[in-house]
This record gives sequence, structure tokens and C-alpha cells, in this order.
Amino acid sequence: MDLKLDALLNEASRRADGLSDFGDERFRAPAQVLLDAMNREGGLSAAGRQIWHSRLVELLRNRLLMEQFFKLHPEIEDEEIGGPIVIVGLPRTGTTLLQRILGCDPRFHSMFYWETRFPAPLTEPGTPGPDPRIALAEAETQAMIAANPALLSIHPLDAREADEEGMLLEHSFQSFFDCYADIPSYTQWMWSHDQQAAYEHLQRMLRFIQWQKRLRGEVGRDWVLKTPHHLRQLDVLLKVFPKARVIQTHRDPLQTIPSIASFIYNLWKIHMSQPDPLRAGRQWSAIWARGIEHSMAVRNEMPAERFFDVWFSDTLDKPLEVVRSIYDYLNISFPADTRERMQTYLDAHSREKRPVHEYGLGHYGLSEEQIKADFASYRERYVLHRSR
Repeated sequence: MDLKLDALLNEASRRADGLSDFGDERFRAPAQVLLDAMNREGGLSAAGRQIWHSRLVELLRNRLLMEQFFKLHPEIEDEEIGGPIVIVGLPRTGTTLLQRILGCDPRFHSMFYWETRFPAPLTEPGTPGPDPRIALAEAETQAMIAANPALLSIHPLDAREADEEGMLLEHSFQSFFDCYADIPSYTQWMWSHDQQAAYEHLQRMLRFIQWQKRLRGEVGRDWVLKTPHHLRQLDVLLKVFPKARVIQTHRDPLQTIPSIASFIYNLWKIHMSQPDPLRAGRQWSAIWARGIEHSMAVRNEMPAERFFDVWFSDTLDKPLEVVRSIYDYLNISFPADTRERMQTYLDAHSREKRPVHEYGLGHYGLSEEQIKADFASYRERYVLHRSR
């Protein structure tokens, strides 16, 4: 069963009661590139193909439903997305932990996993009672863990916790789809094409979700966003969100890259017939080496005060001190009740309670020498001085 764009569009329309307005048409070109890569290169298993057929239809259906909500509720356009706090960094550098700690502060909006996967309401917004999307997201995360229990040791999947807006970027078909299957032509296309349309659509989706949050009585002022994907598009992020403040997390790539390779390989195992751990390791080491070089080049051209640096070891060893330093940078207070909420979260989510994540360089075609060479300038600027 090939994944064909016209068939997916028609199926999405059928599942959205005949709606036909998908919004900004710029999603079609990257969608076609993605589908071509999935069909030619992806090596999808029968289960993986079915997963992606359902997932892609769902993304398109979400676009239809969102556009309909904008027509029915034009006030959504008035939602202001001011200066989001954007956590970026290589995967495995504490981005998720930091995002979830900051998410304990009610002054911020956080993006919950269930909101990223199902951004369009299934009932009238503001309806009392549990949102049915939460149960759908919980079933999905439980199925992912059942399919590959190793994922839980790598990323703490939880439908009710804050997660990445990278899944919102998927609605523009310009996101980290290459972490689900071996599709190098799509990766290359992503590097060579502008992604401003995707970030503009992300901003539109944030308005949509923020409007829903207000109807539920959430009173956050600014968003806390997070996805390592932004490293690959930091210039576009700052162009679309000119008031964004960037918190960049750091850790030695000698520790992060093998763990990233393991994560990617375990995702590939869910969707592909014969995933190759060597290709997973080498491909994603190269992707992140290029991404980190891009982010450094962007930072060189931007005012230093747009960025604040946090190191993984500090986030683990003294998380609330790190939060204090971030709040000082943001020039906001750190109330005692917020600190207590954060400490309660930390007490309940100790890393010791998670399964051990085991990985090795050689299994993924990696070596210390290669990682040191690929990340030499980054390690010199952000890592090596910490051990001197």
C-alpha cells in the first residue's frame, strides 16, 4: 500500500465530515517529498505503513478541523503569541526535564502531549469534564511503549505531561519525520528548503491552542516551547518569533550522540522492517553536527542577550538553582509556591525511577574520534571549558 497524497487528502476530508479547506497550501510540496521518501526509501513494515497512513490522515484532518474553528471563531486570530521561552539543545541534554519543571509555573503555557497530537477539540471547547483527547493520547503512548518498552528508558512518554511542539510542526510536513524511518532524501530536502511556512503555521496553531486553554481557565502569560528540532532552524524560529528568548541546554556529544542513535533506532524498529543501527547512528550524528553548527552560526550574528545557556549536569544536580538563574535572566520573580510545586514534581519524577538506558558507540557505527571531530567547535565553546 503506497502512501499517496490525493488518497490521504480524500480520506482526511471524509473523516472530517466533508471539510475541504486545508489552509495554507504550502504544506503540499513537503508532504509529497515525504511520501515519496517513505514509499521509496522508508523500508516500512506492514504495521509501520498502517501507522503512517493513520498518522498522516490524522495530521490532515487536524488541519481541516482547525481551519473550520478559525472560521467559526474569528477571535482566535486575536490571540497574541508574545515572547515565548524556547528551550533548544541536542536531544538528551535535559530539555524535557527543564521544560516540565518550568511547566509547574502557572504563569507559563505548556504544550501537553495530548494537545500536540490532537490539537483540534473533539467536543465544544470549554465543555466540562475530561477532554476525550487525553484518553486517545494515553492509548497511543501505551501502545508505543508496548511495541518497544526501551523507549521509556530514553524518553519519559506521558500523555498528560508537557512535550514537544515538533509534533505540531508535523502538520506542515516539515519536521523530524526522519526520526521515524530511514528517509535520507527527505532529510536532504529539509536542509535545502526554507521552512518559514512551517513556523508560521506553528504560530497559528499556538494561537488555536492558547484560545482553547483560555476557555479552560488557564491563565499563562508566555509559552514555554521545546524541541531540539529548532537547532536546525534557529534563524527561522527567531524570524517568526522575534521576541523569543532562547534557553540552550548543553552536554558533551560524547554522551548524547550514542543515546540519540539508540533512540532513533528504537523508533525505526517500530516502523521499519529491517532498520540498520549503523545507519541510524551515522545519519543522526551527521544531522546533529550540522544542526549544532547552524545554531552556533546564528548565535554569532544575534545579540548575546537573546540566549541563556544551561548545562545538563547543573539541571540534574541543582535544578531549582538553574530555574532561579533562568528567572533572573527573564527578570521575573520566583515565588515560594512555584518553587514548592517544582520540588514536588522533582520528588515524584526522580530519574532513578526510570528504566536504565543502555547504549554503546560501536553498535551504532560511532567512535569517540569521529564525534570529537564532528563536534569540535561546539565542544571547544561549550563543553571543554567546564572540565578545565
